[in-house]
Amino acid sequence: MDSNQYVIGIDYGSDSVRSVIVDASNGKELASSVHEYTRWKKGLFCKPAANQFRQHPLDYIEGLEITVKECIKIAGGDAIARNIKGIAVDTTGSSPVAVDKTGTPLALLPEFESNPNAMFVLWKDHTSVKEAAEINEHATRFTTNYLQYVGGIYSSEWFWAKLLHVLRADEQVKQACYSWVEHCDWIPFLLTGGTNVADMKRSRCAAGHKALWSETFGGLPPDEFFSSLDPLLKGFTERLFKDTYTSDVAAGVISAEWAQRLGLPADVKVGVGAFDAHMGAVGGQIEPYHLSKVMGTSTCDILVAPTQDIQDTLVKGICGQVNGSVIPGMVGLEAGQSAFGDTYAWFKNIISWPLNNLLDHSKVISPEIAEALKVELSEEIIPELSRQAALLPIDDVNELAVDWFNGRRTPDANQLLKGAITGLSLGSDAPRVFRALVEATCFGAKSIVDRFIGEGIPVKGIIGIGGVAKKSAFVMQTMADVLGMPIRIHQFKHTCALGAAMFAAVVAGIYPNVEDAMNAMGRGFDVSYEPNEANKEIYAKRYQQYLSLGEFVASQVAESKSVLADN
Repeated sequence: MDSNQYVIGIDYGSDSVRSVIVDASNGKELASSVHEYTRWKKGLFCKPAANQFRQHPLDYIEGLEITVKECIKIAGGDAIARNIKGIAVDTTGSSPVAVDKTGTPLALLPEFESNPNAMFVLWKDHTSVKEAAEINEHATRFTTNYLQYVGGIYSSEWFWAKLLHVLRADEQVKQACYSWVEHCDWIPFLLTGGTNVADMKRSRCAAGHKALWSETFGGLPPDEFFSSLDPLLKGFTERLFKDTYTSDVAAGVISAEWAQRLGLPADVKVGVGAFDAHMGAVGGQIEPYHLSKVMGTSTCDILVAPTQDIQDTLVKGICGQVNGSVIPGMVGLEAGQSAFGDTYAWFKNIISWPLNNLLDHSKVISPEIAEALKVELSEEIIPELSRQAALLPIDDVNELAVDWFNGRRTPDANQLLKGAITGLSLGSDAPRVFRALVEATCFGAKSIVDRFIGEGIPVKGIIGIGGVAKKSAFVMQTMADVLGMPIRIHQFKHTCALGAAMFAAVVAGIYPNVEDAMNAMGRGFDVSYEPNEANKEIYAKRYQQYLSLGEFVASQVAESKSVLADN
């Protein structure tokens, strides 16, 4: 390959966007930049108590421009920019938005600029629980099982449930909504200057895992499936897509407008987008039958297997299995936990209540010192809890938790489920409760591994990527002990963005396929956590306790739901 060829990977997370410029010859990072979404950071357009989480497209646009331009500046300016050959993007998902015929998100139009229903419905928005339940019940009426490639259960975190909810909830948006577009499809469309949503190249990854697209069906399920669910959906399949594209395919060439805005050459190739965990798995150098765990606010667990190995195997209760969703030529299988880092953040917020609500009113210290204290202590809470929790003895009478604080993604999606903590006593303190929460998230991870194995898909090892994997040795060691298998941590900080950069290198023609890009640009692993054999027996017992507590919580939720229905 020619020297001095660079690519850009852009990773849209839940709270921020990060861009990296990477040397395509060896994967070395030349520059990175992170931008926190301005409106999201202020809590705008969200109602956590109602499980409503919306993001304004301007947060995405501003973050794109800020981070790419800053990366170019850090890397060396025009001397680097003129040799950038490709861009690829990953995003959270399913995070769709209502658009008009031009593919413009409605929130970018003046009449919708402050309407949450006209914005991107973030993956963790669970306002469409009712609609997901209706889809699951409706699917049983058809001879063809349209849910067979998404684990048999449709989730409120996904494409169709969110569309139906928005159409029902907002008459103005319903009238203006021509099509429904994933975040990972819209950013490449934006960068290439798209003006007709019908020309948008839709991601195989997003369509297969969240929108019921399948090669077996020849595309999406028929209009009859959706229109008989609710007439509001009649005709929508015609305004969506039939064909989908893997992320080694170019969505197009950067538009003149965006080349100028970002300071890039006019011939930069832009790749078809995908979800963060799927590109992150590539950045983390995924191997067949090794589970790549992207550990951040939630977890997305990705496993790839050769197509000929899978054949007719269908794994129940996961987030789909799609040919080419990760690496073309292999089946990508997705699972995950709806709350992982979010569980720790929730507990941090609970015990930080006095800091956040009382310190500003102190008569002892100045407002400036109060703010400085909040910042200092906030950064120390989780690290110190981890240090103290690691010193505690492991026992089967310790505090025990279930990790469904944002519902359960897998196995067997149920967003109505709740978290729980039991075994509390007057001796329960913050480190003990925190350890119970960490164990619960690790037990949740084990339930996913067990489901794969139980369905005939071996799991040979774990690859850890993402913020939690990089920052918390305590969580990773606990997970290795609970799973009873080693966990390798990828050394690249922004692994999802690196994966996007690898796809950008393929799209730009620098490498012929994803495997070659991974081999050349992979940066390897810097830490490995080995399971502690001494903890094997006690964690096996604790895991059974976790499963029993989970069954009890699920029964209580079902009973409450039944009572509400009767009333």
